[in-house]
Amino acid sequence: MKMERKVVEVIEIRAYCREDVPEMTAIWNSVVEDGIAFPQDTTLDEKEAAEFFSLQTHCGVAVEGGHVLGLYILHPNNVGRCGHIANASYAVARDARGKGMGRMLVEDSMAQGRASGFRILQFNAVVATNMGARHLYESLGFVQLGTVPGGFRMPDGTYADICLYYHDLES
Repeated sequence: MKMERKVVEVIEIRAYCREDVPEMTAIWNSVVEDGIAFPQDTTLDEKEAAEFFSLQTHCGVAVEGGHVLGLYILHPNNVGRCGHIANASYAVARDARGKGMGRMLVEDSMAQGRASGFRILQFNAVVATNMGARHLYESLGFVQLGTVPGGFRMPDGTYADICLYYHDLES
């Protein structure tokens, strides 16, 4: 009897490099085009994306089998006396969702936030209908601060509420 071997790919979370930008751009743009999670309503070309990603405090990528399947950006939420508060956004390729990559990306962003001197990670605009993200954030200890009624314009022109979340990175 011949035994069949199954190759299991390992998901690696690491800092992005220039060679990752084309795949990062495609993933980012797919979330923008979906219109149900990111506030942006225009996509980025590769040059714009390279500049955008380079301006972040940190960009992490989820890599499996040599391909970028998810990413996050981490940057200050504000300046000056509020500069210790970070903000982040996450994107996972449509066909890679459900593998736990989102959790890995959020956890890595929290560690990178601490390493970068941030004390708090705050999300300003989690769309209330994005239950997967909300469940993930709450399972990681994020606290919902409140809701902004009608804060997000959906692709069909209707408005959805947005939820504000934070996590104390020092706890």
